[in-house]
Amino acid sequence: MAAGSSSNYWEDLRKQARQLENELDLKLVSFSKLCTSYSHSSTREGRRDRYSSDTTPLLNGSSQDRMFETMAVEIEQLLGRLTGINDKMVEYTNSAGVPSLNAALMHTLQRHRDILQDYTHEFHKTKTNFLAVRERENLLGSVRKDIESYKSGSSVNNRRTELFLKEHEHLRNIAMATKENMTSQRGILKSIQSKMNTLANRFPAVNNLIQRINLRKRRDSLILGGVIGICTILLLLYAFH
Repeated sequence: MAAGSSSNYWEDLRKQARQLENELDLKLVSFSKLCTSYSHSSTREGRRDRYSSDTTPLLNGSSQDRMFETMAVEIEQLLGRLTGINDKMVEYTNSAGVPSLNAALMHTLQRHRDILQDYTHEFHKTKTNFLAVRERENLLGSVRKDIESYKSGSSVNNRRTELFLKEHEHLRNIAMATKENMTSQRGILKSIQSKMNTLANRFPAVNNLIQRINLRKRRDSLILGGVIGICTILLLLYAFH
């Protein structure tokens, strides 16, 4: 590949990458706002539901659900295209006609790869939080309807039913908060592991250290999973005691 055409090819790849990054940035901002508005509207509807009839829907979010699915697909497609551009940039840097010690070129490539990784992490985090909120609201809506039906047929136990609802919501909020926290931590750990793998590929001398860290992380994950499982069982036993 001639020097001029090679340089033009690289600049064209950079231009495409920047364009996709700008599109992704705008999409992710809109996606985050959609998920936040869904969460807020769910909270307001949940409060009103306590004073409304069972025929009132818990959420009026069917249109938001469709927007969520559409935007999620669009963002996934943009991430896929940006990944393809990054792969081509990697192939370019590995080609025979490109100096392997070009620090500026390698720095630019790493910067684009970091941006892709950040956008991917942000997308998955926002999507996970949205699905968790929707699942929580659906479950709470079902529980509220069941309890309201029970209260209407047994007025003697109204006070006990209200206490059970509050306790159930409290336990459910704890469980969902734990789930969201674990999901966030898992995303952070994946990001750290990806960067460590990149360093390991560049510096083979640290491979042994990373392998030890991975073994310890797997052990810690097993321990943490066991603790969470025990806590979940205890919460369920307490809730239905």
